[in-house]
Amino acid sequence: MSELEKDLMVEVDGVSMMFNLGIEKGFSIKQWFTEIGKRRQKREEKKKNEFWALRDVSFKIRKGQVYGFVGANGAGKSTLLKIVAGVIKPTKGTVRTWGNICPMIELGAGFDPQLTARENIYLDGAIMGYSKEFIDSKFEEIVEFSELRDFLDVPVQNFSSGMTARLAFSIATVVDPEILIVDEILSVGDIAFQEKSQKKMMSMITGGTTVLFVSHSAEQVKRICDRVVWLDHGKVVKEGGKEVCDEYFAFCTAK
Repeated sequence: MSELEKDLMVEVDGVSMMFNLGIEKGFSIKQWFTEIGKRRQKREEKKKNEFWALRDVSFKIRKGQVYGFVGANGAGKSTLLKIVAGVIKPTKGTVRTWGNICPMIELGAGFDPQLTARENIYLDGAIMGYSKEFIDSKFEEIVEFSELRDFLDVPVQNFSSGMTARLAFSIATVVDPEILIVDEILSVGDIAFQEKSQKKMMSMITGGTTVLFVSHSAEQVKRICDRVVWLDHGKVVKEGGKEVCDEYFAFCTAK
């Protein structure tokens, strides 16, 4: 790595992501005989069902930068964050990251509803790459922040959605990550906890952490981020400073 690139934290190079929107059907010998002459048609239908969520997306993020991503629904923003977080692999291209990642995406997705909150703290922590020793050392901090001490031995399936989100948020933010991936500023739990969680989130964003941030609010991105990527139908329209938010807003209001 060159001297200019020693502070690189995230490198996305030519990333494309294709999903197949077709629905797989059952198979039988009878079906094979009746459809053997339709293979060419099937290939054409399969191609029609291909949906490219991202096409040849590239950018580099350096240490301490806060990168915002704007675009309409379906632009590919959330898909891109999941690829950088390692949740899904791109169809084409490569992603390289340097440093531990905290993905604030789909909180609680790793929970087993039949396990207790106590058990899920260790399960979710393991999924996020934390050792048992680390969770042991942070257990009290997680419980204290979540405000769920009285429910530690209750199965998560009996939790409200707000309680589940509070527990997941408390686990995810127990570290000081080098790379923070945020899909919208979260509103977790009741009003008092929302305020506490948003303060925690903003302290992470403004504390020198490298951040990838998606929001439907161009004003929020403009306020928080120093670099902005505008995506449209999976392609990068423009990358630059805060002025990209103004151009995106002007584009939306001109429709």
